[in-house]
This record gives sequence, structure tokens and C-alpha cells, in this order.
Amino acid sequence: MLWAVLSIFVLAAVAPFIARVTKQATGWVLGLLPLAVFAYFAQQIGPVADGTPIRQVHAWVPSLDLTLSFYLDGLSLLFALLVTGIGTLIVVYAGGYMHGHDQYGRFFSQLLLFMGAMLGLVVADNIIAFFIFFELTSFASYLLIGFYHTDEDNRQAARKALVVTGGGGLALLAGLLLLQQVTGTMEFSEMLALGDTVRAHPYYTGIFVLVILGAFTKSAQFPFHFWLPAAMAGPTPVSAYLHSATMVKAGVFLLARLSPVLGGTDLWLYTLVSFGAFTMVLSAWLGLRYTDLKQILAYTTVMVLGLLTMLLGVGTSAAVKAAMVFILVHALYKGALFMMAGSVDHETGTRDVLELGGLRSEMPYTMAGGLLAALSMAGLPPLFGFIGKEVTYEAALGAGPIGIVVLVASVLANAALLAGALVVGIKPFFGGEGSFTRHPHEAPVSMWLGPGILATLGLAFGLVPSLVDQTILQAATGAVLQSPYEFYLALWHGINAPLIASLVTFAIGFALYVQWARVQPSGFMQALDGFFGRRPAAAFERGLFEMARLSQWTTRRVQDGTFRHYLLTVLSTFVVLVGSSLLLQTNIQWPTEVLGVRYYEAALAGIIVLAALVAVRTHERFIAILALSIGGYAIALLYLLFGAPDLAMTQFTIETLSIIILVIVLLNLPGISGQVSLASRVRDAVVATGVGAIITTIALTVLSTPLDRYVSDYLASRSYTEARGHNIVNVILVDFRALDTMGEIGVLAMAALGVYVLMRMMRQNRDTPEASIESDDKVLTEAEETA
Repeated sequence: MLWAVLSIFVLAAVAPFIARVTKQATGWVLGLLPLAVFAYFAQQIGPVADGTPIRQVHAWVPSLDLTLSFYLDGLSLLFALLVTGIGTLIVVYAGGYMHGHDQYGRFFSQLLLFMGAMLGLVVADNIIAFFIFFELTSFASYLLIGFYHTDEDNRQAARKALVVTGGGGLALLAGLLLLQQVTGTMEFSEMLALGDTVRAHPYYTGIFVLVILGAFTKSAQFPFHFWLPAAMAGPTPVSAYLHSATMVKAGVFLLARLSPVLGGTDLWLYTLVSFGAFTMVLSAWLGLRYTDLKQILAYTTVMVLGLLTMLLGVGTSAAVKAAMVFILVHALYKGALFMMAGSVDHETGTRDVLELGGLRSEMPYTMAGGLLAALSMAGLPPLFGFIGKEVTYEAALGAGPIGIVVLVASVLANAALLAGALVVGIKPFFGGEGSFTRHPHEAPVSMWLGPGILATLGLAFGLVPSLVDQTILQAATGAVLQSPYEFYLALWHGINAPLIASLVTFAIGFALYVQWARVQPSGFMQALDGFFGRRPAAAFERGLFEMARLSQWTTRRVQDGTFRHYLLTVLSTFVVLVGSSLLLQTNIQWPTEVLGVRYYEAALAGIIVLAALVAVRTHERFIAILALSIGGYAIALLYLLFGAPDLAMTQFTIETLSIIILVIVLLNLPGISGQVSLASRVRDAVVATGVGAIITTIALTVLSTPLDRYVSDYLASRSYTEARGHNIVNVILVDFRALDTMGEIGVLAMAALGVYVLMRMMRQNRDTPEASIESDDKVLTEAEETA
């Protein structure tokens, strides 16, 4: 499995170079590798369906006992097949859709990065690897949604997706780390058997909340639903892949994966069912408010994500079966419909259903795939979508006391879904000819092949459900339930309660479709969209704006250009935080004896104190510099007396350079002002005394603590044998802490570069005063405009 994930990332890295060579055939060529990976995972259906999960472990960070492990059971195999199978069709489709764009190669690189991240996510067993892939999908989606980065709407949509899903990812990381603390393992496969331990632990509620935040933000559950419709600003291949098989289902995958660990409690049941049901009904009806094909499809995706969340919350065998079936149902019809919408937009110049119509003769292949997929989305027989709807109603009827809520919500949402499906599938192709910005014609084969294959599979699985029910779907259901579960899917189960619920759904849905022209602009739909559609998005943007204002206010107050104020802020924070921590300590041990102090040590200490007093009392910069240097040299002598000649040499060097530089620079400045208020002096004295008292307390506490020489002995024993160095301090700096030292060198190098640039700018401004004045005026003008 590692090769499968890595190969996709490698292909993403070289995709721009391949695109330069293959040009129009880029989609077909790049699609070969995802197709091969799909074939590899398809070969695993047999062993996994027989109840034999596949686990692979690779050394990652052995010193931390961290492994890069992958786990392939029915659940991860279902998602892996969707990611690679639909991903192959999307790559081919993108070859036709994006052809001619000046960033053709870059788009494929980002798309394949997205694919690799999602594939790694679904097969990762280690929670750290899972989190890395989880966040990488957010980053890749940010690049793809904002691909048309010259458009402000695209940039806002990308930022919205990144902030919401990235923030949820941080919460998820905390939840996963707490889960590791409770279970003692970082492997999902080992956690699955420890559900009772987790549910009985005091951390359970905290873990649940953090994991749910990660899942809800990723899968756009209320109140985080607003980012997904906005993500339609990206190119259509991105939308098709995002909605059918990748990131938006990552949250659902997470809930399914952790269902054996966190599920089975009232908190799990009522939280997931309530949020899922509300999201499902709300988004299904919000979809009827829009006329843009992609917006309608986007809200119906949120509806399905709510449905899946609700079913996983119910948690019964029938509900989990329904969730796994609907994951496949939705992936097939939604991928096809998004690609159909992109083809229509590509050939006509519009996605507005009010401007579309009569395309059945100009785009017959696109119509065939889109119409079949729309009928599956509507839940009409003999499509696979009908079976998905039936098993959903079956699960609702068997959900116990909460079943009536699940059933009513499902009927209301599926009725609106049916109406939306008919709007998307019928209106662009039937009726009078629309008003197009360009003459329509059939899309190239790369653009109608994908919808055709997915729609045909939806029909085939509906007519012959045994193709998938006893293999991949049964294995996926058993993986979530953590026990074998056999079931058979069929189009006809006789006249029963689920069929009656379907008939009610058909009646409401067809009525909504017939009256859609009145329902869409109605006051109720406008109010619904304004309160639950536009207001959350506006609140998010307002929140970002207020955060920016707060940061500007904080910067003006704290970063005022006065070094003295910076020191005061840092030291005051140190006094408050560290001081309060010390006050809460009840087991501080003070030294019980005072070691003898030699007269010359006491003399050096007195010189240091005296130098400090002179430095803070004098009004002359030269005297202050001299006093500080005397104190520094005295400290160097103390290092020498206590057996640290290397530190003494370093201190002597620093003090010598410092006094030279400070004398050269600071003597050109005016004297130190003596106009300091009494209140300021008292404040500074309190802070300084506090810092001194805290440092003294810490030093005395350390002296009273038994010395643990483990680290010292470790470094001393390995300095020569491993680093071939006799000076332990040098070995620590350049070997044991090499990366830290390299970082410090990098900081100094950047500071030196900044000083060099400033000096060159000063020289240029001195040579051309007019340019300097003009530059200053420009800066002031920009600052005023920003304010």
C-alpha cells in the first residue's frame, strides 16, 4: 500500500513535466497510474471480503516507536476503490475540461496531490500518519478551490475551506492524542477492540467532542455547512472529485472508523442523529433555492453527508449497512452529475438552469449519462439510488424510539433531493432551447466517458446488486460493526413500510418539481437561505474581519517601536505566569546549608551588583555601556573560577565585541532622558524585582534538588565515540543539537541580510532624495488607504 500512495505523490511531482510533452493526451496518460492502483485494490476485494484485513508496517521513527502502518479492511477498501476509480475518471475528464489553460500542468499536480492525500488517509493505520494526510487534504483542496486565484471569490472560498477544515483538524489532533493516552496505542486497528475501555474512561467526553469537531468541519455538518457550497468556485473537476470520493467524505470515514471505539453511547447517538438530521433536511431544501447546477449539487452533497452522519449515529446493523450502501450510491451519481454540469457549462457558457434547455440533440451522450445519474439521485427504480433509499427507510424503521425522527427527516430530505435531481437532470436537456453564450455541441469523449461509466454502474448495481452487496459492501459494513454481517440487496422486497415511505417521498418530490418555479423564488425559501445559507457565511467573514481588527489593535498597542516597552511586556508576562505557578507550588525545597563563599567570589558578586546599579542609575550612555561590560567581564571570571574556561572565553569575546559595537553606535545618540515619572519608575522596579526574585527562587530550588547526571554522563560517554570530539560543549552544539544550531545560524544570517538591505536602501535614498520623498509619500498614502 505504501507504493500505491507514494506513486501518486511522485506522479503529482512530475505531472507538469508530463503535461508539457503529452499536451492534449495528458489526462489519458496521467490516468494510467490511478487506474493501476485501482486495479491493485480491486484484487484485494476477495481476501478482504473473506474477513482477512491486510496490515503493512514500515519503520518510520524507530527512536519514538513510531511506525508508518497501513490497514486495509472493508471500510478502507471501499473508500480506496472510490478514490482511485473515480479519480481516474476525473483525471481523464480534467484533460478535456482544462485543456488550453496556461496552468494546465500545475492543475494536474495539485489534483494528484489531492488524490494521494485522500488515499493515504483512508488506508493509514497510524493516527499521526492519518492526521498528516487529513490535513494534507485540506491544504490540497485550498490550492484547488483557489485555482483561479485572480478572482476574489475563489480566494475567499479557498480561505474559508482551509480555515474551517484546518481548524477542525487541530481539534481532531488533540482528540487522537487523548485517544492514544487512553488506549496506549497509535494504531486504529488496535483501538477497535478497546471501545469499552474508551467509553468508560473520564476522557471519553473530551475525546468525543474533539473528534466530532474534526469530522463535522470536514464533512460540512451544521453549523459548518457553509464552506462546501462556496467551494464550488473551483474548477468543475475539483468539485466532482471533492464531492463524490474525497475530502468531504473524510469526516464520514473518520466517524465510521471510530464508531466501534466511540459509538454505542447516548452522547454519540443523540449528537450525530440530531446534527445529521438537521443538516440533511436543511441542505436538501436549500438546494431548491438555487438555479446554478453546481450549487444545487453542492447542497445535495451536504444533505447526503448529513444522512450518513445520522445513520452512523443510529449505529444499528441496518443503519451501518444503509450508510455503506449510500456512500457508494452517492459517489456514483454525484461524480457523474458534476461532470455533466461541467460539460454543459463548458459547451454552453452557463450553468443556470433558467438559461438552459433543449440540449438533448446537441449533447446526447452527456444527456444519457446525466439523466441516468439524476434518476439514481432521485431514488427511482431500477437505479441503485432506489435501493439506497429503501435501505435507509428500513434502518429508520428499525432505529427504536428515535426512529420516527430519522424516518420523517429522511422522507422530507429525500423528497427535496428528488426534486433537485429532476431539476438538474431534466431542465438542461428538455424543453425549449436556452439562451447560450456559445453554440453548444457534444463534449469531447474524455468529458462524457466518466459520467457515462458512473451512470451505467449505477444502473448495473441497481439491476444486479449482487455485484457489490456480498463483497465490498458487506465487508465495509462488517468492518464498521467489527463483526461479520451478511445481507442481500434487491430492487423488490414486496409491499412493506419502506416501499410506502418511498411512495410518499415520490409524491412530495414530484409535486415539488412541478411547482419548483414557484418554490424557488418564494419568500420562505429566501428566508431559509438568508438565515441558514448566507448568514453563517457572513458571520464567518465577519469573524475573520474582527480578528484582523483585534490583531491590528494589539499590534498598535504592543509593537509601538519602543524597545523598553517590549522588554516590559515580556518580563511582566514572565513574572505573572511563572510567578503565579511558583506561588501554587507547595513542595518547594530550599537549600538547608550554605556552601562556603570565598572572598574573591564575593568580591566578583559585589562588582556585578554594583555595575548593575550604575547601569540603571546613570544618564550617560557611555557610563551605562561601561558598567554593563564590567558586569559581563565579572561573570566571565566567575565562569573561569568554577571550571568553565570555554564559557569564560565565549563571554569575554561577546563582551569585547559588544562594547566596541555599542560605543560606535550609541555614542552618536543623545543622552538618556531623565524625565521618567515616579509611577513608571515604581512599575519598572516592581517588574525588575519580580524577575530577580523568581530567578533566585528557581536557582535555589534547583540547588536543593538531587543532581541527576544521566544526561551529563550520556553526552560525556558518547561525545568522542560517536562524534569524535573531546570538547563536550562543542559536540553538543554541532552534533547533538545540530539542527537547533543550524536554525540559530539561519536566524543570524537572515538578520544580517536584513541589515544589509536596509543599509543599501539608506545609501540609495541618500543618493536620490527625491526618490526617497516619493517613496515615503507612497507608503503614507498606502497606509492611509489601509486605515
